[in-house]
Parts: sequence; C-alpha cells; structure tokens
Amino acid sequence: MVGSTPIPSDLEIARSVAPRPILDVAHELGLRDEEVELYGNTKAKITLPGVARLEREHPRGRYVVVTGTNPTPLGEGKSTTTVGLAQGLQRIGLRASAAIRQPSLGPVFGIKGGAAGGGYSQVIPMEDFNLHLTGDVHAIGAAHNLAAAFIDNHIYHGNQLGIDARTVVWPRVLDISDRALREVIVGLGAKENGYARQAGFVITVASEVMAILALASDLKDVRARLGRIVLATRHNGAPVTAEDLKVAGAMAVLLKDAIKPNLMQTLEGGPALVHCGPFGNIAHGNSSVIADRVALAGSDIVVTEAGFGAEMGAEKFFDIKCRASGLRPDAAVVVVTVRSLKLHGGVGKIVAGQPLDPALLENNPAAISRGAANLVKHIEIVRAFGVPPVVAINVFPTDTREEIAALRDAALAAGAVDAVESSHFVDGGKGAENLAKAVWAAAEKGAPEFHLLYPDDAPLRHKIETIATRIYGADGVDFLPAADTALSRYEAMGFGSLPVCMAKTQYSLSHDPSLLGRPTGFRVPVRDVSLSAGAGFVTPMCGDMRTMPGLNSHPGGERIDIDAQGNVVGLF
Repeated sequence: MVGSTPIPSDLEIARSVAPRPILDVAHELGLRDEEVELYGNTKAKITLPGVARLEREHPRGRYVVVTGTNPTPLGEGKSTTTVGLAQGLQRIGLRASAAIRQPSLGPVFGIKGGAAGGGYSQVIPMEDFNLHLTGDVHAIGAAHNLAAAFIDNHIYHGNQLGIDARTVVWPRVLDISDRALREVIVGLGAKENGYARQAGFVITVASEVMAILALASDLKDVRARLGRIVLATRHNGAPVTAEDLKVAGAMAVLLKDAIKPNLMQTLEGGPALVHCGPFGNIAHGNSSVIADRVALAGSDIVVTEAGFGAEMGAEKFFDIKCRASGLRPDAAVVVVTVRSLKLHGGVGKIVAGQPLDPALLENNPAAISRGAANLVKHIEIVRAFGVPPVVAINVFPTDTREEIAALRDAALAAGAVDAVESSHFVDGGKGAENLAKAVWAAAEKGAPEFHLLYPDDAPLRHKIETIATRIYGADGVDFLPAADTALSRYEAMGFGSLPVCMAKTQYSLSHDPSLLGRPTGFRVPVRDVSLSAGAGFVTPMCGDMRTMPGLNSHPGGERIDIDAQGNVVGLF
C-alpha cells in the first residue's frame, strides 16, 4: 500500500499555514511595489505595465501544461497536481510558478466543490480562492448582462438597427448552477416591460466575455474583441455587434481591473497566478494568456492547467490558446489515477457524494491493463501535437504496487517520456520531487516539433471532423440541420478561419458519457454551433451538453455555513 496515514481536511490544512505577505511573493517574481495592487495581505492584482516590463527585462521560462485522462465524477487531481508539481519544482531548486484556473461558484456550491487543489498542494487562502476572489467573475457577469440589456432596450426604443428579435443569440449569465434558467421568456407583461421573446442563461464562466479576457493580450485587445461580439442579426441577415449597439466601450470599462491577473501563493509559499478559465467541457477551459506570460517572465518554469482530459482542455490549449498567444509549450503532464483506469476497465461505479465502490479498492491489475486504453489515447493526443508527455500517477493509499506497475508499463509503452508516482496530496512538494525532475528534464529538451492540429484556412466542418476523428477516435461527424445552417451562415459572414471550441462530455472520449475506455465505432452528433467572434472561435454543441449546469439532489452548498466565530465551514 502507498501510505495510510489520515490527513486533515483541505480547509483545515489551508488554515494551518500562515501565508507569506503577498508582496514578498510578488518580489520573487521580479515585480515592483507599484506593479502590485493589494487586495489585503494575501492576494493582489498585477498591473499590465508590470507584465510588460517583466517581459522586456527577463527571459521566458519553460512552459508546461497539465492535462489528464477522462476523469471520474470525483476528478483525478489536475489542480492538485499543478500546485504540487510547482512546489516540487521549487524544492529541486527552480523558480517555479503555478498558473491555475479561476473557480466558478456553480461547482463550489454544487457537486464538485472548490478548485484550489487539495491536501498539501493547495492555493491559499482557500476561502478567498473559491469565494469571489477579487471579483473578476462578477465583473464579467456585469459586462455580459449589460450587452443583453442594451439589446432589449434597443428593440424597445424603435429598433433602428433592424434587429430580428428571433435571432438574438446573446444570453444572460449567472454564476450559480440553475437549470430552471436554461430557457426563459423575457419581456412578459405590460408593453413597458419590453419585447417578449425567448431567451436563456449560461453560467458566467462559460460566457464569451470570460474567453475574451482569457485570450486577450492587453486592454486594447479586450476592447477590440468586445466590439466584435455578434449579438444578433438584422432582418437582412447582417450581423449586429456590440460595437453597433455602442455598448462595447462600457463593457470594457467594467473589465479594466478584471483583466489584471491575480497573484496568490501555494501552501509552500510559491507564486500562483489565478485568472480565468474553468469549464473545459463547454468553454475553452484554460487560464489567461496574460497570467501565463507574467509567470513565464518571472520563473524558470511555469505549470499551467487545462480543463479535463487531453481531448478537451489540452486540445483547446494547443489549438485555441497557443494559436492566440503565439506561446509554445515545452512539455505536458498527463494526470491519471488507479481508480479512474479501473472505472475505464469496467470495474465499479463512482457517484459523487457517495462512499467509494468497494470494487475500486480491491487489488486488480487486470482492470488497470484494460482501462489503460484510455490513458494510452490521451498520451497519443498530446504526442499528436509534437509535445512530450510525462505521466503523473496521482497515488492514493489504496493503490497497490501491482496496479501502479501495470499503469506505468502501459504509459511507457504508449510513448510517455516517463511515468512517475507522485504523493503531493499527502506530502506536498516533497512528494512531487521525482515528478518535478522528470518534467524538468522533458521541458529542457522542449517540443521542437510542436504544431497545431489544423490550419486557419480549413473549412469549419473540416476542423470539427478533424478533432472528432483524430482526437476522439470517432468514425465521423453528423451535423444536425441547425448546426449545418449555422456553419454555412458563419462562413458566409467571414468567420470560417476561426478555430473550434468543442463542447462535449468530459467523462468519455466520445460525446456519450457512458462510453468509457477507448470507444470505437461511434459518430459525433453536432446539434448546433454558436459563434464567439470576439473571443475568436466557434463552439459546436455535441450530444446533450448544456451551457447552464444544474444542481444535484444534495448540492455542496448544503454543507457550507458560517460558525460562531465567523469562519467558513464545509468548504471542500
């Protein structure tokens, strides 16, 4: 067995450490006092002039993306590995930073819980990280909803632009999971309440405004991208943009502070950049380009996180984020657990909030060998971009030596540079030292053959089919009528050169969450496609994916409260 000592809860661990003054952390990155805007003593924003100066005066560090296999409903520990690996790299003498995605309140109060990492590999303070932080998500929601209000207001006041109300594609947003808001009717009641039409809500972090912040290079770029957002079409079919409605400038004003990356620290006191990017299944699922840039300028190596498995977050990291930023990765880390491969090997069932299935705790190397087909595919996906993969085996106390050996053998046979056990959850940076050595060795060699999956000038349908066949392993794509019409319309509008941000289940390589392992013989149904002209991509909706999650029967918010001393309790 790989250790069995119980450890305190994540919140107890986070509170057991006295954070360093955040200015000290900023100074280690090379930032000056005037380039840091304090939000108390433990978190801060970094000014854009500070980012630009660091980039001018410092060489760029190595760039590593953390991805994983298709996760179980409990997750496989990518955030925890991102933090633990950064701590491990620091322990072997490197200036290392973590760039971790900013959480949404939807999962915090829903089924998944917080996103600050876990155990002895966390970003602290945990409560601040998971609850509001510096208010970026609220600013995104306000900017997004301002545009929604402008649309309905314009139609109410005479509709001089000739907007066809049936074609309004700009929803409203809320950062709480609420399935009742997926489809709504606005404007009901008296005439002064506006024009009645069907509308809907998406979760704030899946908003195009979030993607714009994540992909923009500076405030000027944010303003330009906001202006390009397509909100609706006119009766003659021409697009109506945020610039046309004269709302883009006001949206930019609401985002002038949100664009600045947030600086926090790991449990061991190293820099952690926290900015943008959750929901890799329906959004692009990566932290901001600006956060990565400032970390790269102040570090020998940066560990940045991508959402869910390699077929989702990593593919979007390469094809969308790297395409936009011009940055090139040096290596990738594929996180895997024994329990996830058992599940992909046909053993057990995992239900979030329920005790772990006893079958997943039994020694079963044969199930690992069967389930390793999923890991092998994710290694192949990373290698398809010319990036060297290192497999991080995120170990649990119930894992056996035989199971870990079977997992490692499968990873190496599939072409992983290395496959290394890591006990960062229970041992912090010390438990990730061997992983850190393997990742640094791979990153030093770099990825001289890195390439994107498809060229800009490929047709949109070809881009979607390329991802489905080469990355997911599908036999092809079935475009439903709404998707087919949308793709033709976007290409006619001149958006055919945009990359693709697929929205599909995270639990399978396919569109169907029940197809575990490495499924074959399936086709991907695309029911509709949305346009994010400001962010710079189109989003095909595969299968039954929804952009507003719902709560489960016993959401995590039931556990969260304030005790008599005013402390947060029940936050995981």
